[in-house]
Amino acid sequence: MNEKQLQEKINGTIWSACDTLRSSIPGSNYKDYALVMLFVKYLSDMYKEEKEIASKKYENDPVMIERYLSRGKFRLSDDCTFDYLYENRNDNDIGNIINKALEKITSLNGVKLLNLFAGADFNSEIVFGQMKEKNAILRNLLQDFHNKDIDLRPSKIGNLDVIGNAYEYLIARFAGDSGKKGGEFYTPAEVSTLLAKLVEPKENDRIYDPACGSGSLLLKASKEVKDKKVSVYGQESNSSTYNLCRMNMFLHDINDAHIKWGDTLSNPLHLETDDLMKFDVIVSNPPFSLDKWAKGFEPQNTTILQDGKKKSTFKMEASLDPYNRFEYGVPPKSIGDYAFIQHMLKSLEQNGRMAVVLPHGTLFRGASEGMIRQRILENNLIDAIIGLPENLFYGVSIPATIVVFKKNRKRKDILFIEASREYEKGKNQNNLTDANINKILDTYRNYEEIQKYSHIATMDEIKENEYNLNIKRYVDTFEEEEEIDIEETKKNIVKINKELQVLEKELEKSLKELGL
Repeated sequence: MNEKQLQEKINGTIWSACDTLRSSIPGSNYKDYALVMLFVKYLSDMYKEEKEIASKKYENDPVMIERYLSRGKFRLSDDCTFDYLYENRNDNDIGNIINKALEKITSLNGVKLLNLFAGADFNSEIVFGQMKEKNAILRNLLQDFHNKDIDLRPSKIGNLDVIGNAYEYLIARFAGDSGKKGGEFYTPAEVSTLLAKLVEPKENDRIYDPACGSGSLLLKASKEVKDKKVSVYGQESNSSTYNLCRMNMFLHDINDAHIKWGDTLSNPLHLETDDLMKFDVIVSNPPFSLDKWAKGFEPQNTTILQDGKKKSTFKMEASLDPYNRFEYGVPPKSIGDYAFIQHMLKSLEQNGRMAVVLPHGTLFRGASEGMIRQRILENNLIDAIIGLPENLFYGVSIPATIVVFKKNRKRKDILFIEASREYEKGKNQNNLTDANINKILDTYRNYEEIQKYSHIATMDEIKENEYNLNIKRYVDTFEEEEEIDIEETKKNIVKINKELQVLEKELEKSLKELGL
C-alpha cells in the first residue's frame, strides 16, 4: 500500500469515527475526539514497532527492552495503548479507562504533553449520554480504529503527515462549520512546501508562525534543514487546534517546539526582555481579513452623537500597542490582514525572510490599508508577489497570493509571478504539481522575467500605479486570438449550406415514403 492509499484508508477511518460520534456530539467538537483517538492509535503503533525492534535486538530480555524504550522520544506502557483500550471496549467503565490511559500518556511524557487532552472527556455523560449509550458510542469508536488496513508504524507510513493530513481532510468535509467565518483555512501540503522553500531556512534559524494552526507550515520549514537543527515557535488562538499542533510536533520529533496558546494580536506570547522575540524565518497563513482583530486594545471605541443618537466608532492609536507594531498605520477594525503583516514584520530579524499567504485584497485595497502598503513599499520590505490558482484552499474557492518580505534588501524592485493559471484540476479542489512549484521557485530564485508569467517592476512603475500591487497590472496575460481567414470561412459556409440542402431533400423523401 503506497502513501496515498494509506492516507485514503486513514481518511475513511476517521470519517467513520466522526459518523459514530455524530449523533451525540456537536459538529464543532466530534472531529476533535476523533483526532485524539487517531493520535493514541498512531502513538501506540509507533510504540509497538519500537518494542518489536527492542525485543529482537535484546532477545526478549525485559530489563534491556525497558532500558531501550526509556531512551526513546516518548514513553508509553502497555496499559495506555490503543490495543489495551480495544481489549477493554466492552467494559462498563470504558469511558473512565480511556481517560486514565490519556492521563498516563501525559504523565509518562511530562511537560511535552501537559494538558494535551484537557478538552476531551471520554467519560462525560453530557457529551456522550448516559452509560449504556455512552459505552455503545465508545465501543463503536474503538472498533472504527481497529482496522487491519490502518497500520501507523513508522516503517509503514514513511514521511506521511498523518495528523496534519487527517485534519486537512476533516477541514474539507466540515468546511461549512469549521473556521470559515473566521477566515481560517488549512494550508494544503503543496502550498506549505512552496512557502518553506521560498524562505530557505538555514541551520540554527528561529522559525515562527503567529497563526500556526496544526503546525503544517512549521513542520515543512523545519524539514528544509538537515537534521531539523532549527528552533520552532508558534502561537494559535483555538485551543483544540493548539493541542493538535502540539501532537504534530511531538509525533514529528520536533522536541524544541515552542507552541503557545493565545491571541497573537492582542496577547503575543513569544517575548524577550519585554519585547517581541525576533525570528530569522516567518511562514504563515493567517486568518483572511479577520474581523474585530483589535479586541484587547483599550480604548477600542469612541462614542459620538450622530443625528441625536449615540454611535460607537472604532478608534485605536498606534501608540496603544506596547510593542509598537503599527508604525506603518492602524488597519481597519474589520480587516486584520495588515495587523498580522505588521506583527510579523516587527518580529522579523534584521536579515530575516518571511512568506505569507494573503487574500488578493491586501494588494489593492485603499484607505488606511493603502497607506500602510505604501509605507511598507517605501521601506523596501516586499521582495516578491506570487498569484496562486483559485480553489486551492479547503473552505474557500477564491485565489490567494503569497507575498515574500525581506529585511535589508539590496534590490529596489519587486518580482511579480502570475501562477494562477498553472495547476492540476482535482475532483473537489485544484492542486499545485511539483512542476508548478518548481517553476515558481526557479523564477523567484533567478529573479527573472518570463513572458505572460513574471515581471520585475521598478518602484517608479509601482508609484505610477499609486502603490496598487494587483498582479494583473504588472503581468500581461492577454492571449491574442488566432486571426480568422475571412475568405476561407466564406467558402466553408457555402459548403455547409450545400450539404444542408442535400440532407433536407433526403429527409423530405424519407418522410414521404413513411406517409408523413
